[in-house]
Amino acid sequence: MHIKSLITAAVLSVTALSAQAEQVKHDNNGKLTIYSEQSKQWLGIEAFWQEVSKQKGGLTWGKSTTYPEYDKVKEHDTLLIELPQGVCLMEFYHERWRRANDVWRWNDELNNYGACPYVFD
Repeated sequence: MHIKSLITAAVLSVTALSAQAEQVKHDNNGKLTIYSEQSKQWLGIEAFWQEVSKQKGGLTWGKSTTYPEYDKVKEHDTLLIELPQGVCLMEFYHERWRRANDVWRWNDELNNYGACPYVFD
């Protein structure tokens, strides 16, 4: 029974994070924004990523232009990778770095934001 409760709690946590945002739109200045169920407002993508990271305990590896050493990284660690094109929130998932949007599937448009299209080049 205890395991079933843990599984239910994990599913609800993932669902809550995934449901935080599905809708995206461009604001009056053409900036991509996303609706956060957590804060009940439209946020810029980077503000949304900060909100999600804070909810999960913060950015594990902060903001960096390089990835941390592989043997020091743990499952679900996060990093805001900074490239010349901008930034992208990354999450270490299933033994490799992935775009956080590929893990949580908020909205496909996030994979075209900032550095996200370039993180695997």
